Amino acid sequence: MAAGWTFLTNHAHVLLAVAENPQVRVRDIALRVGITERAVQLIVRDLEAGGYLQTRRVGRRNHYTVVTGQRFRHPAEADHGVDELIAIFGGPVGTSALS
Repeated sequence: MAAGWTFLTNHAHVLLAVAENPQVRVRDIALRVGITERAVQLIVRDLEAGGYLQTRRVGRRNHYTVVTGQRFRHPAEADHGVDELIAIFGGPVGTSALS
């Protein structure tokens, strides 16, 4: 694979990991995406602040919920929702992953 760039951002990769497994650990997201745990934490905060993700504590773990109906931020894609991204790249998603 050619190094240097990809079509999807790390934000998209983190969102897809959470959509696939709402109870995924930050460590596992970091390994999957190829970034640090700290970077994952910052991205999760960005996604929460943007209204794309909700986090709640369940015992010792976080449980994430992807907020459906949110549109992409860039004007060129604003007529598409993140639900479409998840449908394309996320595979089958359990109902607990999307609300």
